[in-house]
Amino acid sequence: MRWKDEQIVKDAGFFVKDLLEKEGTGHDWSHCYRVYSLATDIAEKERKERDVDLFTVQLAAWLHDVKDWKFTSDGNSLEGAEIARTWLLNKKVDKTVVDKVYQIVRDISYKCNIEGNLMTNIEGKIVQDADRLEAMGAIGICRAMAYGGYKKRPIHDPQIEPVEIKTVEQYKKSGRTSINHFFEKLLKLKDQMHTQRGRELAEKRDCFMRDFLKQFHHEWEQYELRGINTEGE
Repeated sequence: MRWKDEQIVKDAGFFVKDLLEKEGTGHDWSHCYRVYSLATDIAEKERKERDVDLFTVQLAAWLHDVKDWKFTSDGNSLEGAEIARTWLLNKKVDKTVVDKVYQIVRDISYKCNIEGNLMTNIEGKIVQDADRLEAMGAIGICRAMAYGGYKKRPIHDPQIEPVEIKTVEQYKKSGRTSINHFFEKLLKLKDQMHTQRGRELAEKRDCFMRDFLKQFHHEWEQYELRGINTEGE
């Protein structure tokens, strides 16, 4: 990668840090940094087998969450992509790279996949694997709970069953509890990885989440079986 390109990647990191450092839902600067690091790791492995533009991967990884559609007033998934494109054009990045990063940021979300907007290039698949890995494992659990608190969702309610998500509207209404979010989305991510490295990392994180859920339900049911009644006598 050229020195100029390396500097632009660093500048992207500073831009995202200024934008998201104090964000509190798990979509913060540290999340973007880990996606950048994971995507770089995956890209290095993939480059042994095929042509991968690391510059595009790293820029898209840094910029993928500059405005998540969940935090827009109208659920507009293009806002983040437009912010990314404007920033890249101001940095005089080649239009071919800008267009590819725009597409990746636009289509990276789980919602977009339900809509049928699938990643078509290897750079996008790498960044999407990295972003999905961040939704798994120990950090994925923390992020799910942080976002659930932001949305004022209960952690768990045995009376609310998980739903099978087939449409965007179902997805937007899903996750009525934080625990249900695991069954509705997070436990499905392992089988949606695009790359070999992504699959290897996802396997371990998926196992960790399943162990967590077993322990969670064990502790929850332990107290239920003891007959604790929070509704009073």
